[in-house]
Amino acid sequence: MANRVTKYFNGYFSSINKNIKPWHHILFWSVYFGFNTFRWTFIHDDFLLSLRTNLIGFPIHMFLAYLNAYYLMPKFIYTKKYVQYTVYILLALVVMLLFKYNLTYYLVSTDVMPEANEVIDSLTVGYAVQTMIGEVYVISFFTAIKLTVDWLRESSKLHDLEKRQLKTELRFLRSQVSPHFFFNTLNNIYSLTLEKSDQAPEVILKLSELMRYLLYATKKQRQDLTSEINCIRNYIDLERIRFDDSLKIDMNISGDLGNCKIPPMLLIPLIENCFKHGASKNIGEMKIKIDVKVEDGFMNFKVSNSIPNVNKEYVYPVKRGGIGLSNVKKRLELGYGKNDYDLQIFEENKMFNVFLKLKVI
Repeated sequence: MANRVTKYFNGYFSSINKNIKPWHHILFWSVYFGFNTFRWTFIHDDFLLSLRTNLIGFPIHMFLAYLNAYYLMPKFIYTKKYVQYTVYILLALVVMLLFKYNLTYYLVSTDVMPEANEVIDSLTVGYAVQTMIGEVYVISFFTAIKLTVDWLRESSKLHDLEKRQLKTELRFLRSQVSPHFFFNTLNNIYSLTLEKSDQAPEVILKLSELMRYLLYATKKQRQDLTSEINCIRNYIDLERIRFDDSLKIDMNISGDLGNCKIPPMLLIPLIENCFKHGASKNIGEMKIKIDVKVEDGFMNFKVSNSIPNVNKEYVYPVKRGGIGLSNVKKRLELGYGKNDYDLQIFEENKMFNVFLKLKVI
């Protein structure tokens, strides 16, 4: 839910940031001018006075706002020249104060601050302070909007860059799996051809089916879970031919796989590790257990293999971050939220286990 909301706002703000036009500025100042004019009309009960005052004041507001947001801040604040910025903004406020006082005095009314309790017809300290505070308010309001728009624009660019990087990295990771799996299978065929085994044609046929899946499946972001399971079955059939009766495989599948989709070639590296780091190093009977269960929109995938029967201490390469599992971890991190998957690796009852819970609907 949180990911959907984030994507919605990213898309919404992206569409806004890419379409800031001059008429947006005109609309903003027009609305602000209208609001301010009517506000002061109710205060003074004099529409013409309010209109004339704002016609003088708003060009000054706009000049200071744009000067600050588009020149002073980029030139001094962004370069950390705070003293120079303070000097220039104060100087601009003083100059604009003199302009506003004289224009108001000679074009509108000698009472330059009618909202005061007394007639102010000279440039007093009180008038100067209140006028400059009012200008600071307008400058701050406009600058806050400008900074917000800039931040949204940069966030949008960063979001687009992250999406492009994500797609590129996922394509790379999928292509990384394919050669890894392909070369391992070719090694199996090579072993059979050295033995002049009659099973070689069957292995080649299975390999062609796997390559067909690889060529078409890895181009997609998501693949049917059923297709991935069929790929696993073909892989296991190849390994059965290689290991004969020394290999005991128990594979159980339950639940409705119909509408489930996962990244292609995500599960194969986990199965492959069982053979590469388990069966190939085992002396005697080798057991591999595969369980796939779909329920409540999640796939529960567990693969276990017996610990290799060797004399020296053996550390399962998965824990060292071999290419297979590190690839799976990276793809999960890039393609799913933290609450959409759970990957666990553990040893239990003389079996190495990899458990993956993954959102599939």
